Amino acid sequence: MTHPAPDETPRDLVGIGIGPANLSLAALAQPLGRLDTAFYERRPGFDWHPGLLIDGTTLQVPFPADLVTLVDPTSPWTFLNHLRARDRLFPFYFAERWHIHRAEYDAYCRWVSENLPGLHFRHQVDTIRWNPHRALFEVDHTRLDAHGHPHSRHRTPTRHIAIGIGTEPHVPAPLRPLADDPDTPVLHSADYLHHRDTLLDAHHVTVIGTGQSGAEIFLDLLRHRPAGRENLHWTGRTPAFAPMEYSKLGLEHFTPDYTRYFHQLDEPVRDHLVAGQWQLHKGIDTDTITAIHDELYRRTLDGGWPDTRLTPAVEVRTAHRPPGGPIHLGLEHTQQHTRTTVRTDAVVLATGYRRRPLDDLLTGLAPHLARDAAGRPQIDDHYRLRLDPAITGDVYVQNAELHTHGVGAPDLGLVAWRSATILNTLTGKEVYRLPTRTAFTTFGLR
Repeated sequence: MTHPAPDETPRDLVGIGIGPANLSLAALAQPLGRLDTAFYERRPGFDWHPGLLIDGTTLQVPFPADLVTLVDPTSPWTFLNHLRARDRLFPFYFAERWHIHRAEYDAYCRWVSENLPGLHFRHQVDTIRWNPHRALFEVDHTRLDAHGHPHSRHRTPTRHIAIGIGTEPHVPAPLRPLADDPDTPVLHSADYLHHRDTLLDAHHVTVIGTGQSGAEIFLDLLRHRPAGRENLHWTGRTPAFAPMEYSKLGLEHFTPDYTRYFHQLDEPVRDHLVAGQWQLHKGIDTDTITAIHDELYRRTLDGGWPDTRLTPAVEVRTAHRPPGGPIHLGLEHTQQHTRTTVRTDAVVLATGYRRRPLDDLLTGLAPHLARDAAGRPQIDDHYRLRLDPAITGDVYVQNAELHTHGVGAPDLGLVAWRSATILNTLTGKEVYRLPTRTAFTTFGLR
């Protein structure tokens, strides 16, 4: 393959990755006519957790938490305008839905991605570097053909970069060998719908993970298995099948006010807070908990109990599969410190996601990058990586700042705010007016 073909005209902003975060940034940048942008994504088109679009599942944030509304409700890229374009406003009005279906959010984002200019799918970004002679970043990317194979290489100069490469499924270490074996039915929840029929045919299924995804998958399997022969085990490390914090004042942890407060705290304090705030973003919504209990209760009406086991506070210590036999899971109770072995025919790992590492992408900038005591990139309050002053351009990051900005980092409700903050900083003026106060709670002593 030839060397990257240089583009002589520098962009103002290149976005790497097209998930909801950078799609929001592109949508809010589009009306700023003098801002020249390009966004690159290796996938052939937009999709949002396709393996988890289970029938009936909803977003855990209200529909105004779309790509733009909480910053600019007059934008043509709002969810309501998506409904208008599809002649669905009146059905939506009568449906009285505050929390929309997850599949509907995916369809909305796909509509934006198909109509918004400046988005380049089938483009894999390989490296970024700083060119001191031109005072510009250079982004090397490979255009992929319809089969995902390299077609041509390109180099785009740009003044600024926004990295929004998202997260990747997390598989606990004891289960990685089985998950990597294509002949063993151990899969991450991200692939659930792709293997749902196989799971429904399995004699016994274990779901590991006590968050929202684990609850939704357990409920879906439960509803489709015969009473008395459910053969389902649901387990995870959290001490309870706990509801997500959804009180009005509790939700103020997902406001810009709390983000600003959190960012100013010392690093050890921030790390301690994030570890203790799991119920703010990793619990189960009460409607799903209710639906699970209702389904289990319904199966007791004729006497007896459903063949299910729900055990929180359990960690998988070992996992293996003898030739031709079931999967053996070595479990330890984290409170009793007791151990047992469970034999199961299939495992679904609803074990969450982890931020995709930025190190490979940032190799060319590594000597200029400031890191914290844990080796993580330092990120300022405007979502910029802290770089050597010799680098005059900015690298913004999206949904990679949990350690510096708190639990709101992956929350869809702050996507538009973060995008507007980036654009205000990049342009050096208030292209989007942002309120100075967003919460009734005063975080800290001012």
